[in-house]
Amino acid sequence: MLQPSAPASIPQPIRSSDGAGGIDLGPRDIMRDRENPDMFVPPATDAGLVPNLKFSFSDAHMQLNQGGWSREVTRRELPIATTMAGVNMSLTPGGVRELHWHQQAEWSYMLVGHARITAVDQNGRNFIADVGPGDLWYFPPGIPHSIQGLADGCEFLLVFDDGGFSDLNTLSISDWFAHTPPDVLSANFGVPESAFRTIPPEQVYIFQDAVPGSLESQRIESPYGAVPQSFTHKLLAQPPLVTPGGSVRIVDSTNFPVSKTVAAALVEIKPGAMREMHWHPNNDEWQYYLTGQGRMTVFAGNGAARTFDYRAGDVGYVPFAFGHYIQNTGTQTLWFLEMFKSDRFQDVSLNQWMALTPIQLVQDNLHVGAELTDALRKEKWPVVSYPGFTYKSGEGFLPK
Repeated sequence: MLQPSAPASIPQPIRSSDGAGGIDLGPRDIMRDRENPDMFVPPATDAGLVPNLKFSFSDAHMQLNQGGWSREVTRRELPIATTMAGVNMSLTPGGVRELHWHQQAEWSYMLVGHARITAVDQNGRNFIADVGPGDLWYFPPGIPHSIQGLADGCEFLLVFDDGGFSDLNTLSISDWFAHTPPDVLSANFGVPESAFRTIPPEQVYIFQDAVPGSLESQRIESPYGAVPQSFTHKLLAQPPLVTPGGSVRIVDSTNFPVSKTVAAALVEIKPGAMREMHWHPNNDEWQYYLTGQGRMTVFAGNGAARTFDYRAGDVGYVPFAFGHYIQNTGTQTLWFLEMFKSDRFQDVSLNQWMALTPIQLVQDNLHVGAELTDALRKEKWPVVSYPGFTYKSGEGFLPK
């Protein structure tokens, strides 16, 4: 029997290169299918079983408070992500992420607006700074700190070096006070119990406050001095490594010394370019997509590979040492962050590895000739683009 026809404007799970698949006439979320064309119509090179490597913050629960909101992607939402978890948070002008600390390190990238951060280390040395778009901060495990939105408010990404971490399960000053008997608080601080009659009855998490005054007006001099290593880093002020296809800014303990457990790269991929075929020899990769759209294919070995589509606000993940590449599939520049639970950023370039391996061995292994091996580069280009050599639009981008 012939299948009923479907409107030409609706994508169908049919691969144009070999005709595999068929029309889907059942219940569908067409908008979702359009957002994930390379899952809906996988490239013929995809094969085997690879875990889900994508979760969108748009699918995460919103925690709403007076003063701001937050949402998180942890191992609960993306089970493969065991090494890192992320929180997307926004604070209103004056909104405060209360005084708190974590068992995990906190690494952050400011997306929009400005905030004031404060901290005190284990030796009583204090820190206060204002941060803006493209700035980073890092608080080591156990270091108490706070974040407050300035006059324009702010939105930022928080990354923690534990996939099971939840920002709603932190160690907060209000929560500890609420669960400490008043006589103990009185004895600890040397004031009457009446001083604690109005403390919050539970953790406040985020609350609304007035926009703080100038940075200088809030500085407090510690008898022990300031922290020896800055908790902030201006990533966008850092000169990038520029290639024909885009750019990369790498930040780890070599140029942001306090960041001992999180390394990262801010990657720019121009339209038609791609993050080259590579892998990371030190740990899993946790990604956050900032602008544009792209797709990533991950090679898991044993004949398994899978392709995923990403847009701004999506989280991607690549298990340790899995080969992968990322293509810009849109008309705008693709920007994303790749992060690692490590003190150093490390990657292995497929192109560079081949270029630094005996030529005859490469040719015999792959059954290729000098046309390929003569074009190999000994220098690493994290993002590549070659005039006249670009990828096709992909099976997932179906004709109308």
